[in-house]
Amino acid sequence: MQTTILYIGRDTEITTVMNRLLNARPEWKGICVCTDEEAIKICQTNEIDLVLLGNGIDAACEKALRVRLTGLKPNVKIIQHYGGGSGLLYGEIMSALN
Repeated sequence: MQTTILYIGRDTEITTVMNRLLNARPEWKGICVCTDEEAIKICQTNEIDLVLLGNGIDAACEKALRVRLTGLKPNVKIIQHYGGGSGLLYGEIMSALN
């Protein structure tokens, strides 16, 4: 069973890298977007297991995103990911899912 992970970040290049990293593992399906509107649309039309909040999202935006996303998916886990190697990413994801 695949785990669907939504990554929301503001930097297009980092978002592209995150897409590659998340989709490199067969057990994960990564969906990576740069805008809140895209993220909301994805949550409305897909089952999401985990949301990663990436770089460039300020505190006010993060708070609003958390409210909107949990309103759509009450059980979705939301964590912050600000970078680091793929090992750190894997650890963060596995910790959040367990």
